[in-house]
Amino acid sequence: MAKTALIIGAGPAGLTAAYQLLKTTDIRPVVLEEEAFVGGISRTAEHHGNRMDIGGHRFFTKNDEVNALWQELMPMQGAPSKDDIILGTTDKTLAPGGPDPEKEDRVMLLRRRVSRIFFLKKFFDYPISMKAETFKNMGFGRTMKAGFGYLGSVIVKKKEDSLENFYINRFGRPLYGMFFEDYTTKLWGRHPSEISADWGAQRVKGLSLTKAVWSMISKPFKKKDAKVETSLIEQYSYPKKGPGQLYEIMADEVRRLGGEIRLNTKVTGIRLEDGRVRSVTAQGPQGEEVFEADEFFSTMPVKDLVADMEGPVPENVRRIAAGLPYRDFITVGLLVDKLKIKNETKLKTVGNIVPDCWIYVQEREVKLGRLQIFNNWSPYMVQDLEHSVWMGLEYFCNEGDGLWSMPDADFIRFATGELASIGVIDETDVKDSVCFHVKKAYPAYFDTYSEFDTVKDYLSGIDNLWCIGRNGQHKYNNMDHSMLTAIEAVRAIESGRRDKRTIWEVNTEKEYHEEKTN
Repeated sequence: MAKTALIIGAGPAGLTAAYQLLKTTDIRPVVLEEEAFVGGISRTAEHHGNRMDIGGHRFFTKNDEVNALWQELMPMQGAPSKDDIILGTTDKTLAPGGPDPEKEDRVMLLRRRVSRIFFLKKFFDYPISMKAETFKNMGFGRTMKAGFGYLGSVIVKKKEDSLENFYINRFGRPLYGMFFEDYTTKLWGRHPSEISADWGAQRVKGLSLTKAVWSMISKPFKKKDAKVETSLIEQYSYPKKGPGQLYEIMADEVRRLGGEIRLNTKVTGIRLEDGRVRSVTAQGPQGEEVFEADEFFSTMPVKDLVADMEGPVPENVRRIAAGLPYRDFITVGLLVDKLKIKNETKLKTVGNIVPDCWIYVQEREVKLGRLQIFNNWSPYMVQDLEHSVWMGLEYFCNEGDGLWSMPDADFIRFATGELASIGVIDETDVKDSVCFHVKKAYPAYFDTYSEFDTVKDYLSGIDNLWCIGRNGQHKYNNMDHSMLTAIEAVRAIESGRRDKRTIWEVNTEKEYHEEKTN
């Protein structure tokens, strides 16, 4: 009798597990997805012909296996995209024989990465660079404080027992206070002094002011295959119609190869017996159903996974899992005629809008965390590219708090007012809007997280359970690492290994996830 695998969640990790099982084993996967769509937080939402990337997802990896998988599903463009045609730009390396994005949809675009910080109603490079414009924007007093503060951090290093000390060691206290403290508090709802340094190690490995300056100075002398530090990458791949397009294609491939994907199906129980998962109970459109399988993959939040377990789970494991924190997320889509902020860079854009993909909003008087400009992610995300700007306003919150509970219409008015108050738009230029809520978008690194190894060890001891993906491992993975956890899990099953260490060790190396060494 053929073997089966039950996969909880149709996000990047869950779909990759299903796809790899079908390609490399004789195991048939069944994927259960609570939502009505695939892709998880990496989905693409559509509103009146405009498409939104929920959270912003650059396709960049130093892992050749993941990159090959992306290219297999969506080949790199072989002809100019719409905005390059309009602007007459020819600076992109096109793939010989690759698809034409003006004629085909199944195509990966090569995009220019621009992310900046908006602070004091001015733009700063992200990460902070040491150049005349930075000093001018900061002012003489702030520049002097930042310089002496950085020198102090070089001489005296703090014990890295918090995210605050992690940042101070790399940038000095004044720059930390200007560019990291408030934004991090917005993101997590906690002061950086209360957050584990693990988050910093996860997201900004290898980054320091010294390295940022050296990257700037040495750039003209580097070979093209030289190592690139975190967030300093200048180009990335991106699906023509947003990240969700790739996962929609992968889901179609899973079905074509014989796998099954059930949407609107929520897991409600996980029965354990003799150190194994015996079955999963789920509530779907046809009512309650029990699924038995040989292997079980979980991408659901660890907090919910343990809560749903039926069996003799140690009380300490239940306590720690129940206390694991998450940060939820609201994004508002705004369609406007124009922006008030001007493009003062040398980069050409359609309509001469600012060239940023992301803008990190550091202004203390607003709750807005990040601003996405979808025109710059892909020209095909916007229905009327030449006459409108389509944006995503990102807010970090906790499920049930004041922001989360605000009616959508009220929240849109609130967000629009904030963006206008810092001079980015005029409220009268708004033509359309929409609001999306995302639960458990970010696994957080405080509260019982300090005891997480106890939960990890317990879950690893369940013989046929494979915890993969961001929420499945309570680890702030990017897409490539979420997918790699699935690839490693399938590889372990193929080889007969039941040791889960290689899966948990993905994205624990000391090099950052956006570095690549050839």
